[in-house]
Amino acid sequence: MSEKIVPTSEERREILNLCRELHVNTKGIISVGDFHFIKQSLSQAINDGKIVRDSFGFHPVILDIQTALLISGEIGFHREIVISILLSRCVELGVISIDEVKRQCGENTTKILSNLTQISTLYAKSPTIETENFRNLLLSFANDMRIILIMISARLVLLRRLFNSDNIDARQQVANEASKLYIPLAHKLGFYKIKSEMEDLSMRYTESDIYAELSRKLEETAASREDYMKNFIHPIETALRAQPHIRYRIKGRTKSINSIWQKMKRQRVPFENIYDLFAIRIIIDSEPQNEKSECWQVYSIVADMYTPNPYRLRDWLSVPKSNGYESLHTTVMGPEGRWVEVQIRTERMDAIAEHGLAAHWRYKGIKSEKGLDNLLASIRDTLENLAQEDVNENKFKMELYKDEIFIFTPKGDLYRMSKGATILDFAFTIHTGLGCKCTGALVNGRNVPIRHVLNNGDQVEIITSNSQTPKQAWLNIAQTGRARSKIRQALKDLTARQADIAREMLIRKFKNHKIDYDESIMDQLVRKMGFKRLTDFYQQVAEGNIDIADIFKRYQAIANPESNDTTHSAKEFTLVPDKESSGNSDVLVIERNLKGIDYKLSKCCAPIYGDEIFGFVTINGGISVHRKDCTNARELCERYPYRVIEARWSDNGANKAIYPVTLRVVGHDDIGIVNNITSLITQEKDVTMRGINIETHDTLFSGTLSLMIDDTAKLKKLITKIEAIKGVKQVRRI
Repeated sequence: MSEKIVPTSEERREILNLCRELHVNTKGIISVGDFHFIKQSLSQAINDGKIVRDSFGFHPVILDIQTALLISGEIGFHREIVISILLSRCVELGVISIDEVKRQCGENTTKILSNLTQISTLYAKSPTIETENFRNLLLSFANDMRIILIMISARLVLLRRLFNSDNIDARQQVANEASKLYIPLAHKLGFYKIKSEMEDLSMRYTESDIYAELSRKLEETAASREDYMKNFIHPIETALRAQPHIRYRIKGRTKSINSIWQKMKRQRVPFENIYDLFAIRIIIDSEPQNEKSECWQVYSIVADMYTPNPYRLRDWLSVPKSNGYESLHTTVMGPEGRWVEVQIRTERMDAIAEHGLAAHWRYKGIKSEKGLDNLLASIRDTLENLAQEDVNENKFKMELYKDEIFIFTPKGDLYRMSKGATILDFAFTIHTGLGCKCTGALVNGRNVPIRHVLNNGDQVEIITSNSQTPKQAWLNIAQTGRARSKIRQALKDLTARQADIAREMLIRKFKNHKIDYDESIMDQLVRKMGFKRLTDFYQQVAEGNIDIADIFKRYQAIANPESNDTTHSAKEFTLVPDKESSGNSDVLVIERNLKGIDYKLSKCCAPIYGDEIFGFVTINGGISVHRKDCTNARELCERYPYRVIEARWSDNGANKAIYPVTLRVVGHDDIGIVNNITSLITQEKDVTMRGINIETHDTLFSGTLSLMIDDTAKLKKLITKIEAIKGVKQVRRI
């Protein structure tokens, strides 16, 4: 049971200080009336004892205010987001109603509050949630990035405070969840500042010893790094001052502990051998129309001063990343032979790089919102496709972390693709119809297959064939979620078409064999054969993987009523190996003089006294008795003639038993016709009705009658009487 909150004096001071800071940050955005409403609601919830500490023992109101502060710093406005964060618990606990919030704060706030409730519900019982639930949650919020930003910010706030928690297991769970889910998402959205901090905090809890050691070494070398950066920056500043039209500022930063650790593992070297521990950022205050030219001018100054690594030039000015990131990166050889990364961007670009998608709202109007729309579509597409697949956390993480390449068509159109994308991915990116007919491509004038992996800057012309159709193996070739989703849908459509053709073919074959096709019986057959869907069954029929004769046999076995095979004494019939055999008619005779053999009446044809029959030696050594007109008779006689023996019923009528029989009845759907049939049967002597199943189709009805009867003579008379009932069109034994 959660602990009711009695705030400590330290917590009261912290809440007061946080509220003052939030008031300053949101001045002019959140009114005095809004603050009064929030304060009143939270005070009531705390005084009523409704707000309880979370699983870490933290005061949730403190976490909410810190989240609101982080959000206000990232976005800089949006009154509704901050209010929603602060009031969400009060609404969940019933302290205030959603209508009260709507009257005081507006409809937009209530929309955000409704979505925040879903998040709280998932996290109510556990500090973490499953990957599938996380995907589904993001999918529902993919068109409202405010909610996703709140989710990421709230998780960062929790990670910051976890160091004060004694719950080590839960702390590691949250850190692992952040690594698998939240950090890749922050990367995809371009929240690089948040991503970097979350990476370091997660490492602090999951690899605490390594984190502590690297942190200590960075602290020891801090002074020497600072001196090095000053020496590196000084000549660049001197050259930039000589360009009065360029307004700039330079920032030097040490790489995050996590990025250093990843580099150590990747290069398999100790800390002392990592030389590019820092990066220099040159930020230009430039007019929109001069951004690119001035960035390249600064690059030229840096490249003249320090030798650049040609393989480490990254131009995200000409073609920005899908998350809106724009910058020019180069790595140059600094003093003492040490590599230094230099990032060149404008103030606008830096804001987007620091705050990701949120910065688009700040700079709305300066650049086209098409990039933002494309990013939202890309994220939703990734989430939708991942939700359709059985994927683990690593797959989810990889999809969100994918880098990008740019591909050209022969006409010069530019397409952004994930790194590792194939020809097949590119074809489906252009158009689904093109992808379904794709057989290969011309890449830079060279013929390549559909599995060829594309490289940045390739010019691609797709080759198609009208005879080509999607294949299941394509799902292993395609690397992008969008292509896999389209292939999956194309396969589903193709299967549906083939299934329709197979179904029509099967119905025709049933008709040719004079077997009534019943959809309900076919449903049972499909389930018994292990298929979950009819389309899968018909697909196997279409591909010739199922024997039609076997379908007929199984179908007719199901069409007969289910009954337990009754084991009879051998006195009731005699099996004779050949015409010359003779013996006591009251016993079973196989070969010669072998008596007392038990047998079972076959379910597939359910023979009764009077039917022409034969015996079949089964694998376990018993005898299975079939009617000679059984649908299995021809196959058994042709394939296993050595196991077929003649059989006949004993002439001793006194020993006859009663047997199960199923009749198929078809007729006009007239009022009272079913009652007439059942009344006739109940009046018959030595006939017992076990069940009836009737279905109507327009003006006709069809059904099965399950009976117990002792011989064929009585059965023939009963069939004649049922056929005489007005409205009955056909009666036959099945």
